[in-house]
Amino acid sequence: MERLVERLEKAVERLETVCQGPGMCGDGSAKGVAQYVQAFDALLAGPVAEYTKISKEVGGDVQKHAEMVHAGLMSERALLVVASQHQQPAENAFSELLKPISEQIQAVQNFREKNRGSKLFNHLSAVSESIPALGWVAMAPKPGPYVKEMTDAAMFYTNRILKEYKDVDKKQVDWVKAYLSIWTELQAYIKEYHTTGLTWSKTGPVATAGAKAPPPPPAGVAPPPPGPPPPPAPVSSSTDDSASRSALFAQINRGEGITSGLRHVSDDMKTHKNPALKNQGGPVRSGPKPFTAPKPACNANPSPKAPPLLELEGKKWRVENQENATNLVISDTELKQVAYVFKCTNSTLQIKGKINSITLDNCKKLGLVFDDVVGIVEIINSRDVKVQVMGKVPTISINKTDGCHVYLSKSSLDCEIVSAKSSEMNVLIPTEGGDFTEFPVPEQFKTVWNGQKLVTTVTEIAG
Repeated sequence: MERLVERLEKAVERLETVCQGPGMCGDGSAKGVAQYVQAFDALLAGPVAEYTKISKEVGGDVQKHAEMVHAGLMSERALLVVASQHQQPAENAFSELLKPISEQIQAVQNFREKNRGSKLFNHLSAVSESIPALGWVAMAPKPGPYVKEMTDAAMFYTNRILKEYKDVDKKQVDWVKAYLSIWTELQAYIKEYHTTGLTWSKTGPVATAGAKAPPPPPAGVAPPPPGPPPPPAPVSSSTDDSASRSALFAQINRGEGITSGLRHVSDDMKTHKNPALKNQGGPVRSGPKPFTAPKPACNANPSPKAPPLLELEGKKWRVENQENATNLVISDTELKQVAYVFKCTNSTLQIKGKINSITLDNCKKLGLVFDDVVGIVEIINSRDVKVQVMGKVPTISINKTDGCHVYLSKSSLDCEIVSAKSSEMNVLIPTEGGDFTEFPVPEQFKTVWNGQKLVTTVTEIAG
């Protein structure tokens, strides 16, 4: 009998130990965790875990980048827990709560900038361009479309990865699918739980800058049940409503006498009769300000300006951070070489000979003149650039660029020009007299359903 009692006591001790785990009880569920936090945990355990796993297999810079992305998502989870337990704070307090997420976004983007020579630069760029999607928590009233916009920004680079590795390395293709699925699932999550903005608790204290979220549950723990529903709003008594209605009808039934309590406004009290009243200082009442989402805090100490660069690194010509340089020339070129021009302003670059491809990225007021390109000329995130072809080029791609003039030669008139999310594009065709005739690239389109498929045509702008 004593042995049986002893065994029961040990069993009770083991149950008590289980119940004393972090937010755990014998049923294996955490207490007080909101349903939308549980759903976010499911996203972390699904697409995010798969992305992290494949990034670890790829290794190198991609693995380090994935660790930063995971840290940003964990900062976001901490904010979701705070929101589920607190009421919405004032704008300045909310900005403080957003700082950890903003810092992680900045860290991810800085890592890309510091590793421009990486062999996996397209991977780093895809993540860097889309990571601002973590800021959806501050994007009321349309956080979902904001995430989609950031995802679209990554597509340019993920398409390049797919093109490069499609039949070469399946792991790279799986990496693209895993990464993009994070943002696809996040959009579905936002649509279900935060359609018009981050959902705050209706009860509990108002969130402050120092509000801390409890640590996430350990891996392998079943999602906890949702917390208790908020208490119902107090219902006003019918007696008060009846009294208010009676007083209102009594006032209406007074007829013309209802205006007897109004004060007469003389001419000297009217602003259009007495302009001096307009100059008198006084508080002006206005309605409540509409909600504006606080912008993620930026680094107070901007990074120092990077030095200008023009060098051959392996098979890549790097032209970076050039300002007011009007005599940049690359002459010793080979067919297998590529040129990458980044963040150049008010400059002119000439590339002689035949080269594989040219990319202009984040350039402003840049002039590019080149002889022959056997692959593609890409213009990305740029503004007010001019590109002149002296020989031949099969394709020119213009993406997210405002203001681009392309001067074609007679031997490059069969060039394909592909554009997306760009404006003020013009193609200049040479004439017999040596001049150029300018033709604008269409920016406005009309799409109709013909009963079987969508048909898109160019729309001429009236006037």
